[in-house]
Amino acid sequence: MTSTHPPESAHPLEHVLFEVKRTIVGQDTLLERMAVALVADGHLLVEGVPGLAKTLAVRSLAAAIDGSFQRVQFTPDLVPADLVGTRVYHQHSGEFRTELGPVFANLLLADEINRAPAKVQSALLEVMQEHQVTIGRETFRVPEPFLVMATENPIESEGTYPLPEAQVDRFMMKVVVDYPTQAEEHAIVGRALRPPEPPQPMVTAADLIAMRARAQEVYVDPAIIEYAVRLVSVTRSPATAGLGELERYVTYGASPRASIALVTGARALAFLRGRDYALPHDLAELALDVLRHRLVLSYEALADDVDPDTIISRVLGAVRAPDVVLQNR
Repeated sequence: MTSTHPPESAHPLEHVLFEVKRTIVGQDTLLERMAVALVADGHLLVEGVPGLAKTLAVRSLAAAIDGSFQRVQFTPDLVPADLVGTRVYHQHSGEFRTELGPVFANLLLADEINRAPAKVQSALLEVMQEHQVTIGRETFRVPEPFLVMATENPIESEGTYPLPEAQVDRFMMKVVVDYPTQAEEHAIVGRALRPPEPPQPMVTAADLIAMRARAQEVYVDPAIIEYAVRLVSVTRSPATAGLGELERYVTYGASPRASIALVTGARALAFLRGRDYALPHDLAELALDVLRHRLVLSYEALADDVDPDTIISRVLGAVRAPDVVLQNR
């Protein structure tokens, strides 16, 4: 077996991403991470300043998938019942009935999730982890596939509520969206001068479930699993990889969910690139997105202007990637 990349036509979701790119200019990394989350059954947190088309990217992807889609604008006055649903008393029948909330969709867009209080953010915990909601004494399953994509604005602090660590840990990846290049911004302005055509559905929910099953057949060498565990372990104790100077910056490292997300994400990325085997490069490519929101840094890190990406990059440089030898399979 060779390790050369297949042609672009081998990308299982290429036609979906092409449809999204008819609306979105640039954002290639974000779109690829969205595809990874779809295939790997993970949730995605997207951070960026206003005006970078974060919401439009998620909405366009949802339109290219022929599944149910709901968007919830998170605000300080939102309550959990607005999200998951509640029991409503019907006077004419004299009984309570359950009214399901907007989380019952294949793709849920939680827009500006950091604007809602902790009780609303926590209402997402069960549904993100268990794919179910408990209302009263009844438990309801959400439709499959189920994916939460949340956006947050990092530059405003007034009227926002930082996500608790237990909440952010349930997001498979956190993607930071940066400003476009001048050429991309020129194209963005040009497209804004004419009304865009809405994206057309390219795959169904059943297609995505089938893709997930095929992605689970991608071979992951035990050395890659060991590589993931080693990376995550070093975020907890940098000194074990000769990075003792970083110890004072890290209060808490990444959880075991990070190891799982690294391996499942690498497997999904390999599948999307047309391979039936994962490479260490797949895992390393996702490391920043998988780990950056799982590190809890100390006040010393804030004082010295050290961010999670800096620490993760140092860890990637200190932990040697395995030499995976692939035999003909």
